[in-house]
Amino acid sequence: MGNITLGRYMPLDSPVHKMDPRAKIMAMLLVLISIFFPAGWIGYGILFVAVSFVIILSKLSFGYIWKSMKPMLMMLFFLLIINVFFTKTGDPLFTVGGFTVYTDAVLNTLYIAVRLLLMIMITTCLTATTKPLDMTLGIENLLKPFEKIHVPAHEIAMLISIALRFIPDLIDETQRIIKAQESRGVDLQEGKISERIGAILSLIVPLFVSSFQRAEDLANAMEARGYAPGEKRTRYKVLKMETRDYILLFCAAALLACMAWLAFFR
Repeated sequence: MGNITLGRYMPLDSPVHKMDPRAKIMAMLLVLISIFFPAGWIGYGILFVAVSFVIILSKLSFGYIWKSMKPMLMMLFFLLIINVFFTKTGDPLFTVGGFTVYTDAVLNTLYIAVRLLLMIMITTCLTATTKPLDMTLGIENLLKPFEKIHVPAHEIAMLISIALRFIPDLIDETQRIIKAQESRGVDLQEGKISERIGAILSLIVPLFVSSFQRAEDLANAMEARGYAPGEKRTRYKVLKMETRDYILLFCAAALLACMAWLAFFR
């Protein structure tokens, strides 16, 4: 769990860190939409190069991004097994014990893996280069037009930012509980199924108790500072779009148009 880097802000000095959070959020949404276009390997290659360029520009290491991908490997292996058993289209690839594996089964899993990798790369880049407070301001500003139809923009932005902010804390708390349970002789890796379920319960219960306690402490702190949902608030920091932000949005929109062209007109 210590490999999960989503939600961790990296205080680096890069052009991406200095960009407007609204531009980064909108660019991320455009790229995420682009990922789901069936643009083929050429399209995914273009997206990978573009996202890799942003990661290099933000001065993040690819090892840092890989830490977010490692926990997903087991899920990808499970998807591969499912596709091997249920996908019977394409050319026969090889046969093991009378069971034939087809090319489409492997290709479908590769498509899912590439899409997941690109999504993790872009979302990790966003959270690593954007402060939680800036993320809240950006989301709230983007949702502000929906206030006309009574959408609580500030409350939604606050919930999202708090969730992102406490992901690393919950991971650290989980590791602390695991070490405490192992020091008491609890084995989370081996044993019968019933024993492993009991061990997992011994991890989940204190984690929930700790999470509720943390939420209560946060609520008390916000109330003590006079926070009131729905009240009109002033801002110390005012967001302002600059030329580099518009360039980022233009590049993201160009990627979306390119993926759409490759998917439907190529």
